[in-house]
Order: sequence, then C-alpha cells, then structure tokens
Amino acid sequence: MNIIESYKPFEIQEIELTEWKQRPVKNNFFEVVLIKKGQGTQCINYNESVYKEGAVYLLPPLKCHSFTIEKTTKFVFLKFTDSFFKSATKANIDRNEWFKEASYILSNYNQLPGDIIKNELDRNHLFSLIDIILQESRNYGDSSINLITSLMTSVLEVLIRNIKKSNYFKSDKNNDDRIIKMLTYINENIDKTELLKIENLADVFMISPTYLSEFFKKQVHMSLREYIIKAKLKLVEIRLLNSDFTLTQIADELGFTDVSHLSKTFKRYVGKSIRDFKNDGDYILLKRNVCVNNINA
Repeated sequence: MNIIESYKPFEIQEIELTEWKQRPVKNNFFEVVLIKKGQGTQCINYNESVYKEGAVYLLPPLKCHSFTIEKTTKFVFLKFTDSFFKSATKANIDRNEWFKEASYILSNYNQLPGDIIKNELDRNHLFSLIDIILQESRNYGDSSINLITSLMTSVLEVLIRNIKKSNYFKSDKNNDDRIIKMLTYINENIDKTELLKIENLADVFMISPTYLSEFFKKQVHMSLREYIIKAKLKLVEIRLLNSDFTLTQIADELGFTDVSHLSKTFKRYVGKSIRDFKNDGDYILLKRNVCVNNINA
C-alpha cells in the first residue's frame, strides 16, 4: 500500500485491494477514483455499475458508496479537501474561482454510478496528470505544492468538461432535450440573478414566457423557482462546510437580499438553522433521497 497525503490542497492514495472495506467518511469536498487495473462492481446510492481498468469515478462525501472487487484492483484515490479553500496563502491561482469550479462539480454531478469521463482523450489527460501528481508527491514533497496545485486545477478542468456532458438529473426517456440544456444554463449561471429570470430564459431557449414555467415543472417535477432556490442552497451547504466565506459574502454571491433572507430561506428548505447545520457538519440537500432513506433505514 502506498499512501501519500497532507500535501495541500489534496490527499492522494494508491492502493491494491482484493477486498473492499468501508473507509471512514469525512466531509471532504469530493474524491476522484481511478482504476489502474482490476474489475468488479461499483455502487453509489444503492445503484450498481460494472467497473474495469481505466474507469474514472467521482465519489460523493457520503457513506453510501462501495466497490465489490472481483479481480485484484489497483485504485488511485484523489481527494479534494477543504483545507485548500481555507488557506489564505495560495500562489498562482484565484482561490475563489477555484472553489467556485469545484463547487460546480460537487453540486451538479448526479451521484449515480458509472464512469464520468466521456472521451478517451480526456481519460488519457486525467491519468497523465495524476501520474505526475503521484511522482511529484513522492519525490519532492513540500517543494512541489505550487506545481501540484496547478496540476489539480487542470484535473478540475477535465472533470468539469465531462460533468457538463452529463445529465443533471435522472431523466425520463420522454424528457425534452431542451430541459438538459436549460438546467446546464441555470447551474452555470446560478450566481447571476438577471440571467435566471423567466424573461431571459424564455429568450435564450425560444420558449414563450407564459409556457416556460409549465414546461419546466412538467419536465423536472418542481417549479423553476424551487429548483433555482435549491440549486443555490446546495452551494450554500458547500460553502458553510468547506470554506471560510462569511454569511454576508455567501448571500451577496448567490443573490440573496441579505443574511436574514439567506437564513430564513435556508431554514425553510433545509429544515434546520444555519448554525445547527454547521454544528452537525453533514450535507442535506446534496444527498439524493435514495441515499438518505437507506442510510436512515
């Protein structure tokens, strides 16, 4: 077993296993898993998918994921930790922008099983980047942190590009293709209130403003307003657990009137106060219902 960790902003582990044992779960940001060799079955939220050499997965910060190993498997686990975002001394990158991009991944990928990489060129890029990160970590330690940070940014870019090619929700076969594009647009512009108004969405997607709300609810099974609020609150959850942003900064960034508006909206949809949520230290809106129901069963 080869474990390399503590080189902020990540922890990385390369390990060969014949049997999967559930690992302790912290509220890490998220974790990328590469399969270097082996085969078996991956399970997320009690949905299963066959894995093989070369597969790339994204694990949620939840307990409801595992691997059933059929042939000895070499895993690489690359964990994005919150320590990066809480550090004030970061060179060569925009900390807030990096956090925003990482939040995009965590709040929008659909937490279903399966390989998240959509083309072989990106797969090769990802394996090459992580091989360099492993080598730098082994050989140079602390002196490589700046280089590794840049490499991690590139890993994020590859992940984001592929997440954007995936559905935001488990859609029905009869869903209109326009809804996938609309959800992508909303989530990419979730901090731009003007772009999320019905009039603008109707213009962008060439749908009548009077029909848009009906169309959205029929496709997504919730109102446009509720979807936008919950999408924002997912980001609020991420910021509360993984950053040092103040409530004022969070409210300003995501278009809430003020801290009071943010707090009341959070309590209404999440079911607990911001203070209680932070004390509990666990995601609520980011969990899919199937995961929550089975964990609590």
